[in-house]
Amino acid sequence: MATYIIGDVQGCYQELLNLLDTINYDSANDRLGFVGDLVNRGTESLAVLRFIKSLDNPRVVLGNHDFYCLILGYGLVAEDRYHQTLHELLQASDKIELLDWLRHQPLVDADENSVLVHAGIPPQWSINQAIEYSREVEAALQGPNYLDFLKTVFGDEPKQWSESLTGYDRLRYIINALTQMRCCDSKGELDLIHKGKTCPLENFEPWFKWRTVGSQNIYFGHWAALEAPSDVDGIFALDTGCAWGRALTAIRLEDKKYFSVPSLQKI
Repeated sequence: MATYIIGDVQGCYQELLNLLDTINYDSANDRLGFVGDLVNRGTESLAVLRFIKSLDNPRVVLGNHDFYCLILGYGLVAEDRYHQTLHELLQASDKIELLDWLRHQPLVDADENSVLVHAGIPPQWSINQAIEYSREVEAALQGPNYLDFLKTVFGDEPKQWSESLTGYDRLRYIINALTQMRCCDSKGELDLIHKGKTCPLENFEPWFKWRTVGSQNIYFGHWAALEAPSDVDGIFALDTGCAWGRALTAIRLEDKKYFSVPSLQKI
């Protein structure tokens, strides 16, 4: 039995099937995990969601594009520049069933050896704190007022964490840290602007440069510009830019071996 953690699929369904062939995936014995951004940009988001939902106990965390899919799918904003990649999902007869499944996924998934998160964990939080704070978001996302909550999730403020934050400001920082962060300073102030390989602002570094990893390795996606796969002291980057024409990548947890297949997307 093996567990494979897969980078940002982003609607690249055929590449996902090719990757499963490459790893000789055995549904009876192997387990799959996904570090968020299951949908958008690629052309087959509907097929991706249907497939992952059908799996037996997958490890799934939400990414920023998954939040966008929820906001769009529940009709809280009009279709915009991404509509060409999600239109099939938005018209599907099982759309609400898929969206309801998606919003019941966590932002952090952890066991004794591994932590899955889409973007990262800010330096001022322990792993247990990240799990605790993510549960606050999940309670709102899965609760009876989830539509009101989803209307508030996008925005760059507040940039700095404080335990005294309350309400939607508190939840928005947690979402941005876990699903959009790339660069931050040593106290967890977020830079949500820059997306390149480096962090140009003074005193800002990639979030993982500030962390010391203990017994739990961290697996994340989101940052395709890093040209992963790569790892830094037990922190493994898995977004290899499949939706941008590069590759889709998985890592086998048991021996940290990488597997990749080329993208079929036309950019």
